[in-house]
Amino acid sequence: MPSHAPILPGATLGVLGGGQLGRMFVQAAHKLGYRVHVLAPEADTPTGQIADHSVVADYADVDAVAAFSRSVEVITFEFENVPSETAQAAARHAPVRPAGSVLHTSQHRLREKSALRDAGLPVTPFVPGRSRADLHSAIASLGTPAVLKAAAWGYDGKGQMRIAGADDIERAWEAMACDELILEKAIMFDCELSVIAARGIDGELKCYEPVENEHRRHILDISVCPARVPEQVRREAVEIARQVMQTLDVVGVLCVECFLAQDRTLMINEVAPRPHNSGHLTLDACVTSQFEQQVRAICGLPLGSTHLHRPAAMANLMGELWSTGAPLWHHALASADVKLHLYGKTDARPGRKMGHLTALANDVASAADLVRRARQALVAGAAAPLNSPGNTPSLTR
Repeated sequence: MPSHAPILPGATLGVLGGGQLGRMFVQAAHKLGYRVHVLAPEADTPTGQIADHSVVADYADVDAVAAFSRSVEVITFEFENVPSETAQAAARHAPVRPAGSVLHTSQHRLREKSALRDAGLPVTPFVPGRSRADLHSAIASLGTPAVLKAAAWGYDGKGQMRIAGADDIERAWEAMACDELILEKAIMFDCELSVIAARGIDGELKCYEPVENEHRRHILDISVCPARVPEQVRREAVEIARQVMQTLDVVGVLCVECFLAQDRTLMINEVAPRPHNSGHLTLDACVTSQFEQQVRAICGLPLGSTHLHRPAAMANLMGELWSTGAPLWHHALASADVKLHLYGKTDARPGRKMGHLTALANDVASAADLVRRARQALVAGAAAPLNSPGNTPSLTR
């Protein structure tokens, strides 16, 4: 890999995308002494609120993307649904890390799964579906239950339907209304794991401890670290993440989500070439957060330590928490081991990620219990002292 001069503090970094991941990237970059410009189609975004300069423009506006790119020394993105053509246009004026080729692969499930499978990595069994006939053939080869997904532009469970049998094909085909689909075998798994990894320009690679995740309505609800899995599984998950980073030639941060099947094998569900919701606990629990690691990686700085200070748990704060009024923040923060992160969003819609809580403890079960009780205490009428034993269950599998 060729050497590159590092981009040192004082330089200006560019971010494509205006969500909360970009906001936390800006916060990390500012701590290191960088300036940050952001380009996004919307005004008053979580990232734009705190960036040094915000450009409101459509990703397809090539002139705006070019002007933006000339104003910065390196560009990254905070979500993978930025069109790959935008990344290509930006790369004519500044390095884009990860490269647009990574974006092109990861934003399309068929390309992503095929690339990983062809590299010899374990992925969930899948078959492409471009017609009703394809799907009927896929069901015959994969069996049921299965999950039908749009090949592109899906996240947080959007663009997915469960297929219990061949009779569901016609209904699913009409409902998805998509030209390119992927049918994946539904995996009976004990838990979902994610590994956040960072890779520098010189190939330096570091992984965080695997995180154990629980979802609610297809959206991440609770994450705990370290994952409660055998050491051999932990090592295999980290090694898979390393191989994915090298296979895709990623410079930056990437998350690999894996299912731990009931036979104790790991299968990649999907990858995200950016910081990830399940890695938010690194802000409080690790020497170097995933966002600082992203800054270091794209700027050619040495990567930071991924050491975990204490076991931790993260709970997403969704818009539903605002349905009965403003959350009772002082109740959640009654414990000194609970940390609050809000994303600057004013419209608290159901299903929208508004922030998160992190809890630190001496063991994973205690951290998970504490973060659940802290979130419950936010709701009027449900508050309970955080220094009393909770009766909410720990993370289930």
